[in-house]
Amino acid sequence: MISDERLNQLLERYDYLGHALGTPDEFSNEEFVKLSREYADLGPVVEAVNALKAARDEFADLAEMVASGDDPEMKELAQEEMLELKDRLPEMDRALSIQLLPKDAADERSAILEIRAGTGGDEAALFAGDLYQMYERYAASQGWKMEMVSASAAEVGGFKEVMANVTGKGVFAKLKFESGVHRVQRVPVTESGGRIHTSAATVAVLPEAEEVDLNIKQEDFRIDTMRASGSGGQHVNTTDSAVRITHIPTGIMVVQSDKSQHKNREQAMKIMMARLYEVEREKLHAERSEDRKAQVGSGDRSERIRTYNFPQGRVTDHRIGLTLHKLDQILAGDGLAEVVGALISEDQAAKLAAMEEGF
Repeated sequence: MISDERLNQLLERYDYLGHALGTPDEFSNEEFVKLSREYADLGPVVEAVNALKAARDEFADLAEMVASGDDPEMKELAQEEMLELKDRLPEMDRALSIQLLPKDAADERSAILEIRAGTGGDEAALFAGDLYQMYERYAASQGWKMEMVSASAAEVGGFKEVMANVTGKGVFAKLKFESGVHRVQRVPVTESGGRIHTSAATVAVLPEAEEVDLNIKQEDFRIDTMRASGSGGQHVNTTDSAVRITHIPTGIMVVQSDKSQHKNREQAMKIMMARLYEVEREKLHAERSEDRKAQVGSGDRSERIRTYNFPQGRVTDHRIGLTLHKLDQILAGDGLAEVVGALISEDQAAKLAAMEEGF
């Protein structure tokens, strides 16, 4: 249970921020922006704090009424209200505790989604295409915008690899648990014997970086313009539009080969910044053992996180032991919300448990 002292601290901090924002000249622009964000983030928390304090006060008043009241009818009504409040108070306390959990600074950001076909040849490429469509539909259901950045199509359909920008509020918070190896079990269309094959695709979700996140020096980058060619036939003509950016200190390389050289450079730098930001995030994550204990899986791309079994129509997320016989709905995008919600709930529960144990 959150102590009254802690609740009062939150209210006092909110009041301080409100007064501080009324005197912007006393702060630098960077400090003012930081205080503004904290004030905005604390707004919903303070509402929950006030509601919880009011409920606790009401419970105390009802208890006093029951203890000292002479009117049997009023006493009975007070006892009924106390029972109702007794059930509600732990729920309100837990909801507030979840709001107070340390937040990932990247949660509210847009993200870059990468899907690559893994083991399984043509079937893996087809599955990568299925995953792309699943995320595209899920993004639409969330009111996000998903735009393909680059793709290497497979001859049989699907993708060898595909990359997209997913823009909107809270994109990374919901998609970050999708990073890892997704496995599919089904009978390929090319299989005449009806045997079930297992294939895989790798998904990576990178939060979009902001300039303030990284101390980047322009001299750390090498930018090369290359000739980009099509896949043959009428597209065999080459242009000098492809752009390759290399971050010299880390060796990270990004290549974009759209028709517009300017667009390629802009998009390649955006992807580069996201990858460098992820490197910094992973470095920080490795230094915080308590954070590692509160994660749903490691998020490592080599970790098998989910299996899509077509013969049985089921999807299993191995990190939380969740199995849903809703394969069609999940691939259609709508059903993915249930999986994402379960992962977020498990993550919150693990973090709450870690806080209670004093990590």
